[in-house]
Amino acid sequence: MSVTAPPPAQVPLQGSTLLLGTLALSLATFMNVLDSSIANVSIPAIAGDLGVSPSQGTWVITSFGVANAISVPLTGWLTQRFGAVRLFTWSVLLFVLTSWLCGFASSLEMLVLFRVLQGLVAGPMIPLSQTLLLSSYPRAKAGTALALWGVTTLVAPVVGPLLGGWITDNVSWPWIFYINVPIGLLAAVITWGIYRHRETPRRKLPIDTVGLSLLVLWVGALQLMLDKGKELDWFASGEIVLMAVVAVVAFAVFIVWELTDAHPVVDLRLFARRNFAFGALALSVAYALFFGNVVLLPLWLQQWMGYTATSAGMALAPVGVFAILLTPLSGRKVAVWDPRRMATAAFMVFALVLWMRSQFTVETDMRHILIPTLIQGGAMAFFFIPLTTLTLAGLTPDRIPAAAGLSNFVRITAGAMGTSIATTLWDNRAAMHHAHLTEGLVQGQGVFASTLDALMASGLSNTQALAQINRLIDQQAYTRAANDVFLGSAGMFLVLISLVWLTQRPPRMGAAGAADASGAH
Repeated sequence: MSVTAPPPAQVPLQGSTLLLGTLALSLATFMNVLDSSIANVSIPAIAGDLGVSPSQGTWVITSFGVANAISVPLTGWLTQRFGAVRLFTWSVLLFVLTSWLCGFASSLEMLVLFRVLQGLVAGPMIPLSQTLLLSSYPRAKAGTALALWGVTTLVAPVVGPLLGGWITDNVSWPWIFYINVPIGLLAAVITWGIYRHRETPRRKLPIDTVGLSLLVLWVGALQLMLDKGKELDWFASGEIVLMAVVAVVAFAVFIVWELTDAHPVVDLRLFARRNFAFGALALSVAYALFFGNVVLLPLWLQQWMGYTATSAGMALAPVGVFAILLTPLSGRKVAVWDPRRMATAAFMVFALVLWMRSQFTVETDMRHILIPTLIQGGAMAFFFIPLTTLTLAGLTPDRIPAAAGLSNFVRITAGAMGTSIATTLWDNRAAMHHAHLTEGLVQGQGVFASTLDALMASGLSNTQALAQINRLIDQQAYTRAANDVFLGSAGMFLVLISLVWLTQRPPRMGAAGAADASGAH
């Protein structure tokens, strides 16, 4: 999550006004973060209803992530142009409208379009909710305000899969979007009622339209290439080659333009700083690995293990237990302990969790699926805060909003790409395993013949029996493929530890500094 500079000092809110303001801002944050995870367990249902494959259904997740990432760096410019309160309120209302449109989508193309719009309007919501929250509390209680905000951002990803699964199974998938309507309207009305007299100063600033256009072009082309690659046989397709060329050329021109423009939409000079470069890289790659596996696990459970959307959500829910309990500790101790050691410990736990998942078989029960999920919560608590602290270390206060916006842009973009890469690798490895599993089977001989005879004896036709055998082989192939992705991701987490130690330890901070760091995620 990005951090935006708080507005000029204002009188803190008190009593019921402070309580209502905190509730409204937390609801908006909760709704936004919830929407990034609630669709994870609903992808098979959405794909089936819209007549597309589950891998195409993941566009519902990646489209939101990419659009959200593109709009985050614009938050600072938009805030100065329209004011923090007005921008936040309009973002929430437009988020409500686009959520309602997502529920009405009758095709994948419509749903992806509305998810793109939803991601674009969602960009300013999280940084501005933090900005307004900090202006509501006395400076001495900034840590309390950020702790409340941090817990909200951790609870939402936990509740998302559980709530999304229950709604999908018991109502219908459009309601995972419709539930945003009453929550968003309530948050917008309360926020405007309390904060409209506390608007931030406005001024007209030039906008880097060329830089923004190039950003949209190269990110969009790269994401489309990753999403459509496996459908079109990658570089055997002229369309994929064209998107790859557009992405590379637009990216190169984007870098040159942003480094020479007087008012760049993204301050790439920040990458000249050692801590920012290696910290943002470690955070982004780790988030791509984390998010890709978070999407892959419920897909495997529902498609090949017979789980409903609700039970898949329950398999993901325990991740929040240790995350919520340990995040306040991480926020306090990041000022005392070496953040590099904390991040190293988190990466080692992530590697352990993914190694445990790489041992899953088609016989694995719910209890053994829950154990690594529970452990993963501890890694999450010591993941965002130390890495964000390392990334922003040594920056002057006036550069922190731009740095936080850029690091979050890279992280969110990496998360969307991680989803595409993980699902593509899963399909490719499954095809390979399917070929290996079937190469020893000969029609009319051995286990294949006896299994076919047994199935036909139970009342199945020859075609039905063959389909059943193919389904069993696919189940094994996709399980082994998931194991490959989990194991490869575990290895990459261990490699990422070296990036963490290329950063320098930030100077020890006081209590206020720790509070700021704890809110930076």
